[in-house]
Amino acid sequence: MTTQRLEQLSEMFTIILVPGLRDSDQYHWQSCWGRRFPFWKRISQRNWLEPDIDAWICAIRRELVTCHLPAILVGHSFGALASCRLIQTYKMNIAGIVMVAPAEPSLFELDEAVLPEKLHTSSIMFASRNDPLMSFKRAQFWAECWGAHVIDIGDAGHINTESGFGEWEYGLEQLAEFGEGLKIENKNQV
Repeated sequence: MTTQRLEQLSEMFTIILVPGLRDSDQYHWQSCWGRRFPFWKRISQRNWLEPDIDAWICAIRRELVTCHLPAILVGHSFGALASCRLIQTYKMNIAGIVMVAPAEPSLFELDEAVLPEKLHTSSIMFASRNDPLMSFKRAQFWAECWGAHVIDIGDAGHINTESGFGEWEYGLEQLAEFGEGLKIENKNQV
């Protein structure tokens, strides 16, 4: 059922996966989702080890310019921060953003780059209560600043391979629900 919902959603939106530092290994939920939905896009770049937010933004923009439909960015960790920064600094055809375990901006000295201000698009944030890169309290703070709905998934580490997140069906279900909400918003705006 979720697969069918996401396939239908992909007729209205382009889903773009935005991995964080070191990319996402083959067992990571982003890689699993990319194999399950091969028509989704995924950013690529030369250096996955250097936390260069401008390089991440350029990689996202390269994917966006090829899109004929509004995009939903699905960013993990540093990729979520780059997605936020892009939305805060560029006007592009982005319908929504899904942030999964965004890292604390100050960990990468991005305090002045990723701003605590409302995003100009719909957003949700998956947050873990024991994420080593952002405390749950800080996740709530950033979600409030950005206008994102928080999905508390309990003690889930950094929501990555090491934390046991491979196929991650719950994440796909929430993505489908989020996208269907965007679909309704778009219809109401027409």
